[in-house]
This record gives sequence, C-alpha cells and structure tokens, in this order.
Amino acid sequence: MILCTPYRLPLTPGTARHTSDYVTTDDTNPFIRLRGRSVMALVLAPEAPLATWLTALNAQVARAPTFFDGRPVLMDLGGLPANTPDVAGFLRALEGRGIRIIGTEGAHPSWPGIEAWGRPLPASGKAGRPITVPDETHATPAPAAGGEVNSLVIEQPVRSGQCVVFEKGDVTILGSIGSGAEVIAGGSIHVYGALRGRAIAGLAGNAKARIFCRRMEAELVVIDGVYQTADDMPAALIGKAAQAWLDGDQMKMTALDSTDTGDANGQSPGRNIRQGRRR
Repeated sequence: MILCTPYRLPLTPGTARHTSDYVTTDDTNPFIRLRGRSVMALVLAPEAPLATWLTALNAQVARAPTFFDGRPVLMDLGGLPANTPDVAGFLRALEGRGIRIIGTEGAHPSWPGIEAWGRPLPASGKAGRPITVPDETHATPAPAAGGEVNSLVIEQPVRSGQCVVFEKGDVTILGSIGSGAEVIAGGSIHVYGALRGRAIAGLAGNAKARIFCRRMEAELVVIDGVYQTADDMPAALIGKAAQAWLDGDQMKMTALDSTDTGDANGQSPGRNIRQGRRR
C-alpha cells in the first residue's frame, strides 16, 4: 500500500499571499485532498488468434470457476497485431465470462470501440509475477453451513514461483510450500509439509487467523497485516512444527510440540505493517 501525505489543491485559482504573524479572517478557497493508493490486479495478455486463446481461457475457468470472482483485471493488449478485428467485442466476451476489466494497456488507437473501456493505463515497466490458477476440480472444498465454500484443500506441493489465492476462508496444503512460492488466504493456512515460502493469512482483516506448518522455514509469515520475516523468527523454531497467531498487534509463534519454544516464552514479536497503511 502506498501512503502519500495529503496535498491540498485549490479548486479555483487565487492570488498568492505573503505570510504574516496574525490570523486573517478572510475567506479562503475550498480545497480537495489527494491521496495515493495502490491495488493488486490480475493481468491478462491475450494472444492471436483470439478464438484459440478464448478456448484455453474457457478451459481454465472450468477448472477454477471462482478464480476471477471480485478480482480487478488489467488487459495487456500489446501482444495483439494492429489489424486484429473486433477487439472491443472480445473484451465484451471476457466480461460475459465474469471477468471484471478495470483498464487496458498497449491498445492500438485504430481499434474501433476501444475507448469505451476507459483511458489506457501507462505501462508499469515491470513485469508482474506469474500466478498459478488453482485447479478447483482437484481441490477439495469444504462447504459451510449455508452451502458456500469456505476452505480449500490443495493436494499437491506449491512450487517456487506459484501463487495460490483463496480469499473466502482457510487453505490447507497437503504438501509443502516451496521457497519463492506464496499462499494467500482469507482465513488460516495449514501446511502439512515444510513452509519455505510466504504464507499470508487473514487477508480480509481476520485477526483470528493462524498459520500452522509441519516444518517452519518460512521466508515471510503475515496475519492480518502483521508480519515476520525469516530474520525475525526465533532460531529455536526453525525446522520445527510451529504455529503463529496474533495477540492484539503482536505476532506470536510457538512450537506445536510443547517441549519446543521459540524463546523463553515460546513467542516472538512481529512487525506491524499497518502503521504504514491508511485506515
């Protein structure tokens, strides 16, 4: 999250005034406040021919029907030839599949109807990290009392460079999370193997979420915005079965085996990144 100091911008031009030692009673111009904010969006980069690409997308959506639910999507159209027909119709077809497009980049100005999809966004200059879409047909969702899925079970390891995101509840990994991999959950994260990558729990503000693993070797653990890196973790917990949870704004960690402790109290303080976020 980017935090910017509010900047006051006058709505109407005014005459500059010299500062003085007294408070004036003159009317002042109204001001608006500008703040910076960053959001995470998925980037889709279609390739020609579009019909073949749509067929592949349909197969992927069939494997993970809820993956695009509520997620903002940026369309990178820079890989399409300038003579590609009916790009606007192609974007409408994506929205018909439940993909929420918030903007485009790399669009050719000659494409008719492309302006309806908003002002083109500037290229970031930095490629995003590839995200692996979980195969929900091979995962085992656990339905809540009302029938809504509130947990996700991944039956294979999460390998380096992969990212699993499930914002609706808990994620259980039956294997390990490799170094450079990332698992993000709205609830708790359970890892039945080694946790060597990044585990981010309580994404939607769930301070009661926990992280459990069979072998703690994590690069980063986060619960509701409070985090610890590998350098912060108690040396006695490395390689041990452990859990992490929040006590207020402090992260605590302890070994699952009561004979193993992280420090004298089996706990260690976490850093709170919410101090750098605007609430």
